[in-house]
Amino acid sequence: MLEIRWHSRAGQGAVTGAKGLGDVVANTGKEVQAFAFYGSAKRGAAMTAYNRIDDKPIINHEKFMRPDYVLVIDPALAYSADITANEKDNTKYIVTTHLTKEELVNAIPKLKGKDVYTVDCMKISMDTIGRAIPNTPMLGALMKVSGMFELDYFQNAMLKVLSKFPQKIIDANMAAIERAYNEVK
Repeated sequence: MLEIRWHSRAGQGAVTGAKGLGDVVANTGKEVQAFAFYGSAKRGAAMTAYNRIDDKPIINHEKFMRPDYVLVIDPALAYSADITANEKDNTKYIVTTHLTKEELVNAIPKLKGKDVYTVDCMKISMDTIGRAIPNTPMLGALMKVSGMFELDYFQNAMLKVLSKFPQKIIDANMAAIERAYNEVK
């Protein structure tokens, strides 16, 4: 089973990102879960979202997991939340930051020796979407790091997920996904 934990603040799109990923994966015939855990349910409060993906039915409905991927959408949470909690030996971390990987690891000693990737999803979302909603750029970075789907396939699948939005927003999200896919290091 593949498990993904998202660290975000309410309003940054982690729940929508987890559900969007869930929709894409569900259309491949795999089993998937997408859910969230909120402390305070107000905009800006720290929260986590989760995905589970498997070939067989998923009977585990707990929030506890040992994630294969940890996606940190809000850069401040890399410092204030325990993003390494319940990690596996091979957990991969994708962190939104303007810092290089080396600078980030030096600033957060818990990440030393871990498989860490960085991408500035905030800047990408501001540049492409015009708002600090970094969920789709993070999905682009996840596709690159995980190899879960090829970029073209994922973007085409996301078109269905985003189909309720005006074309301008769809195009901006497609650009954000592609840019993060290409910029994650």
